[in-house]
Amino acid sequence: MADIVAPEVRSRMMAGIRGKNTKPELILRRGLHAAGFRFRLHDRTLPGKPDIVFPKYKAVLFAHGCYWHGHDCHLFKWPSSRPDFWRAKIERNREVDALALSALQAKGWRQGIVWECALKGKLRMPIETVISECSAWLKSDIPFFEIRGNA
Repeated sequence: MADIVAPEVRSRMMAGIRGKNTKPELILRRGLHAAGFRFRLHDRTLPGKPDIVFPKYKAVLFAHGCYWHGHDCHLFKWPSSRPDFWRAKIERNREVDALALSALQAKGWRQGIVWECALKGKLRMPIETVISECSAWLKSDIPFFEIRGNA
């Protein structure tokens, strides 16, 4: 299927997609702050520049977009235009994610991932549930946490 917008318009649209302060990230930050958690943002000294860093709990939280990180859910669909480019890009994103998680683990940091599908789409969970599960994980000593939309 051909793209419905001109290539220069599509390029401008794609360039406007943010990597920081995304809607899912803001939802998590707002809810966790209201629950009493204090954190740092986008710490460049840590592998993968985690979205939210909880030094007190030695834990980090990533708010991953399902499209950019190639999540196996209803929000992700392989693009039909330039499939080789997009497959290589998304696979590379997955490799970078895996490297960052293993480097964080080696440094003794606990890692959590909240997928976009947990917060939006037809399988989303109530925001209160996502925040309470994140809170419970932060207070525990579980090394890895992942939350996705209801299956």
